[in-house]
Amino acid sequence: ALSLATFMQMLDSTISNVAIPTISGFLGASTDEGTWVITSFGVANAIAIPVTGRLAQRIGELRLFLLSVTFFSLSSLMCSLSTNLDVLIFFRVVQGLMAGPLIPLSQSLLLRNYPPEKRTFALALWSMTVIIAPICGPILGGYICDNFSWGWIFLINVPMGIVVLTLCLTLLKGRETETSPVKMNLPGLTLLVLGVGGLQIMLDKGRDLDWFNSSTIIILTVVSVISLISLVIWESTSENPILDLSLFKSRNFTIGIVSITCAYLFYSGAIVLMPQLLQETMGYNAIWAGLAYAPIGIMPLLISPLIGRYGNKIDMRVLVTFSFLMYAVCYYWRSVTFMPTIDFTGIIMPQFFQGFAVACFFLPLTTISFSGLPDNKFANASSMSNFFRT
Repeated sequence: ALSLATFMQMLDSTISNVAIPTISGFLGASTDEGTWVITSFGVANAIAIPVTGRLAQRIGELRLFLLSVTFFSLSSLMCSLSTNLDVLIFFRVVQGLMAGPLIPLSQSLLLRNYPPEKRTFALALWSMTVIIAPICGPILGGYICDNFSWGWIFLINVPMGIVVLTLCLTLLKGRETETSPVKMNLPGLTLLVLGVGGLQIMLDKGRDLDWFNSSTIIILTVVSVISLISLVIWESTSENPILDLSLFKSRNFTIGIVSITCAYLFYSGAIVLMPQLLQETMGYNAIWAGLAYAPIGIMPLLISPLIGRYGNKIDMRVLVTFSFLMYAVCYYWRSVTFMPTIDFTGIIMPQFFQGFAVACFFLPLTTISFSGLPDNKFANASSMSNFFRT
């Protein structure tokens, strides 16, 4: 149930990327205006993730998880029924806010409800959904746009949400976490919204607005930098911080977060930029562009369960080192072979071998990051980890 919720959220974050031209045309908007369908979700999601830990302390992890799944499914339904772009963007914001807590809470609930000796294997199965869902998204999105109404891109979340709610209410009944009357830190929340929101919009719209030749991008950058610096200072001295910066006192957590952030930069480059490059410069359609990078998910499917089963006997640092070496090899491979005349086989081979790198970074780095942390820190740690990953 927890893995399915993660799959649903990760699928939704990528499935609409290839559908923007279709959605824009149907709603009578330009493609540039249509990109706000992606930006609005990304901004709301990035803001919601870091506050998940505090909200979970206040109302309970399981209760917040169930509420997020419920309203995520409802907002998905409303997205599919939208008749103009403004309405769609509004419900994408709601969807992003509800999506934020899903991954941190599913991870935290998973760790809380499994005994320590089985956590590595449980995380291995869970991490497969985080890796596979972004790969399936563009392929499924392209297929839906070619054969069905674009609304099914969002409507597909509804049955998955119903299944998740049914399973969680059945299997996790009576397993709510302890709550405490934590007050919401409004100054910290305001700085977080300004800093993260400004940064996300700046990154999403930078290319369209010609980066720092645009006064809008300059203003967003200044607001974001000042807000984020002020946020760190405020949270460091606040008695009730939104972000639990004390987590960085753990050496394992700090190293794990820095490493997983770098690893996701490499991973995102393969799953986000590759399809766009294939479609815009090499004439691939959405489905074939998705199929071209899908081999990156083959090895994680095969290796992740083995890493989970024998993880207690393996030095995770060795796996992480191997992962980054494989990333280096695969990106160098592309740099010398990726030419306009490259065939389909030449494209998919580096993707296939990069699957070794993907399989060997997520689970080991998650295990390293959470090692030594008490159970009551899992929600905050997962929120922080996913915030930097996003």
